[in-house]
Amino acid sequence: MIAAKDITALILAGGRGSRMGGLDKGLQTFNGMPLALHTLTRLQSGSGVGSIMINANRNLSAYKSFGVPVWPDGLADYAGPLAGFLTGLAHCETPYLLTVPCDTPLLPLDLASRLAAALDNANAELAMAAAPEPGRNSQLLLRVQPVFCLLRAALRTSLAQFTQLGGRKVDAWTARHHTAVAAFDQPGDHPQAFFNANTLAQLRQIEGCTP
Repeated sequence: MIAAKDITALILAGGRGSRMGGLDKGLQTFNGMPLALHTLTRLQSGSGVGSIMINANRNLSAYKSFGVPVWPDGLADYAGPLAGFLTGLAHCETPYLLTVPCDTPLLPLDLASRLAAALDNANAELAMAAAPEPGRNSQLLLRVQPVFCLLRAALRTSLAQFTQLGGRKVDAWTARHHTAVAAFDQPGDHPQAFFNANTLAQLRQIEGCTP
């Protein structure tokens, strides 16, 4: 069984914010609070992790004001989520790293514990969340959410080698490793728990939802 103290959470806030017109997404407000701070609060409320840090590439002082360590990418030119993963692993002092994006303010409070159970039960190297999304004919299908990932810190070498060779796609790297999936489709799971706000309009759209 994986203990909370053995998990470090990393909030991914290092993107360009292209679909938000170049705005720093993590600092846009959701119900009066910056998205990244909202995510931080959710992680703290869930009590499933021992420590939390943020990956950001601009406005570092604003992120540091949230009271947790802030680390920019080690790779240049906004290299995507895997750059954040690699940064988190470089600064992770626990056996496991949990990654979550900054733009999903309704994330489950039990995210860490359920991913940990899935990883532990399958003796996997990493675990990813999966949530129902509308498919064809509006039928709900489980879709993996690869940036909601719990991974063993020992994967740092593998990821460093992958990115050094130019690899940037999360699923291309995770496919190399034994992966478990935790399904968040149970009664009581919020139907929009993994809804990510890519635009300001989408952000306003979910502000009325109750976490």
